Amino acid sequence: MANPAPAEADPGVVDANVGLIWRTADRLLDGFFAMIPLLVAALAVFVVLLFLAKGLRYLVERALARTSNRSAATAIGRILYILMLGMAVLIAVTVAFPSMTPGRLISTLGIGGIAIGFAFKDIFQNLLAGILLLLRHPFRVGDEITTGEFTGTVEAIETRATFIRTYDGRRIIIPNGDVYTKPVTVISAYDMLRTEYDVGIGYGDDLGRAKEVALEAIKGVQGVLADPAPDVLVWELGESSKNIRLRWWTRPHRAEVLRVRDAVLKAAAEAIAAEGMDLPFPTQVVLFHDQTEETDGDRTRQREGWPAGDAPPKPRPLNRLELVRAKATDDRA
Repeated sequence: MANPAPAEADPGVVDANVGLIWRTADRLLDGFFAMIPLLVAALAVFVVLLFLAKGLRYLVERALARTSNRSAATAIGRILYILMLGMAVLIAVTVAFPSMTPGRLISTLGIGGIAIGFAFKDIFQNLLAGILLLLRHPFRVGDEITTGEFTGTVEAIETRATFIRTYDGRRIIIPNGDVYTKPVTVISAYDMLRTEYDVGIGYGDDLGRAKEVALEAIKGVQGVLADPAPDVLVWELGESSKNIRLRWWTRPHRAEVLRVRDAVLKAAAEAIAAEGMDLPFPTQVVLFHDQTEETDGDRTRQREGWPAGDAPPKPRPLNRLELVRAKATDDRA
């Protein structure tokens, strides 16, 4: 007898296999309850390692604070804490999921780590530069530095950025990558700083006497260090003055440098003026060839564009009054 043909399924009816759904849910619940001891063990391991990381961070910061500055100790302790926290996460995951070995987990994370590294390249660069700055100590908190176009006092050195307070009261936050890769001038690195300034005197004044007067004035200013001693040098023979350079040493901090500079320039200017010496400003005199003096060279020879010959023209007067008088004399003749 032939088997009956199977009935065609109605496309509008969903055939839900309730038994299969129940069995799947039952397996998931059984797996979850079976994992509860592993999850509890993983959580316990993570908590223990977390407390160990905090304790180790505290001990490292205290130990390093005795031999290094506080900022470096805090940064190193923080980095060590982050590393131990990451290790705690890896150990907890392997305890909760035994099939996930540390090697497989690290290889899985390594694939995404490349993308994360490119995405956070600048952050990692600043972090590494901050660690090197804190370890090598090219400058410390409280030092006065110049980096790039900014000059001020270092307020803090963190793992990401360096904080500078400028002399006009602004806070500048500079990424450590820029600080580490660009030139940095540490103004207060040493106990003293030299300042210099050029002063011009007239060509008719006694250069030796000007040096003596200026040097005595500098030595009498409070704040100028006696060792190294200040000095005054003949520096330049300018267009309208003979220039001498004043040089003196002070403590390196900005307020002291400016105060002493103000006192030195005031004392030097007053001492030179009291000697009757001129402090000229730049001047320029323009003379045409026919306005030079009659005694200015041999006019029968070619000189500075003046026509040569046995009968050169007379010089033209320099001002209008002399020109009128000369014209009247020529008319009477």
